[in-house]
Amino acid sequence: MFARADCVFCAIEAGDAPAKIVARWLDAIAFTPLNPVTPGHTLVIPRVHVPDAVTDPAVTAATMHRAAGFAHEAFDHCNLITSVGEPATQTVFHLHIHVVPRTAGDGLLLPWTPQHAARYLTQD
Repeated sequence: MFARADCVFCAIEAGDAPAKIVARWLDAIAFTPLNPVTPGHTLVIPRVHVPDAVTDPAVTAATMHRAAGFAHEAFDHCNLITSVGEPATQTVFHLHIHVVPRTAGDGLLLPWTPQHAARYLTQD
């Protein structure tokens, strides 16, 4: 599979970086992120390096298919989230779908980025 040497998600896919893998398919893997925002928070990534969700729509569709199937099997309620570009809060430039399990009253505001929190903390 095509991989980039400077991509942490490519390294995880190749088994060269540690991660708690929770599901594997021929075209994608799912693993727990370093800082999950809810119990069960999972990332689903394609096994090929694609920088974001708009670069290769076919890979994005296949990856979303895996994320949706995983979410359907594992959770009653969740967010499926991806970002495209730094202004949209993308920090790792390998397509990834966040599967964020939700419960009533969990208090998680979206997005959960530091920029978002700072904006709310500085508002009157």
